[in-house]
Amino acid sequence: MQISRLPSGIKGLDSLIEGGFPIPSIILVSGSAGSGKTTFAFQFLMEGAKRGEKGIYISTLSESWDWMLRFMSTFQFFDARYVEDGTIIYIDLGSELAELDEMKILNKIRDVIAYHTPQRMVIDPINVVNNYVKNYRQFMFELVTMLKEWSTVTLLTGEVGEGEKYPVDVGYTADGIISLIMRSEGDIIKRYVQILKMRGTAHSLSNHPLEITGEGIEVLRARF
Repeated sequence: MQISRLPSGIKGLDSLIEGGFPIPSIILVSGSAGSGKTTFAFQFLMEGAKRGEKGIYISTLSESWDWMLRFMSTFQFFDARYVEDGTIIYIDLGSELAELDEMKILNKIRDVIAYHTPQRMVIDPINVVNNYVKNYRQFMFELVTMLKEWSTVTLLTGEVGEGEKYPVDVGYTADGIISLIMRSEGDIIKRYVQILKMRGTAHSLSNHPLEITGEGIEVLRARF
């Protein structure tokens, strides 16, 4: 049976994953601070908006839309009109996390999905929730189970520490894992992307060079 897919919106990525992300699926985008996770997430949502697909962005960091707008407006792919007209819904969950238990967080996300019925969704970053729930691994299992009840592709961004490729408590539940890598090579920091996992997909395992420019993120073909 052929798997339906959503194009990622990341130039050069879809050719490495048979045309896009499987529908439905949970994709973990992991990396250290500054590796491009939030840019990746918004590029994914903007691709959908341009195709007439509704998207939801959930921030767990109490970041206002005005702050995010200033940051994302530097990229050519970004169009604030898609947020203004409701094609992309921006939700600040971070300001509420301290007041919600596990079930209330799950119910909040479920209610948002049921009301807006998105095709694309982002939770950025998912690690922060670990500070507010008693059993993070169980919470992640229940969250992913709930998300898969809907025909959405959900990106979960995950911050990693030194020596980590991805947060294990998130990765075990995900259908796909994309690692954004920053590596010091001499006096230069170079960026790479590696597809560690993508269920139902024949994918590259190489480290592919990655560039972030004013046009957004672009994945280049590995030269080795």
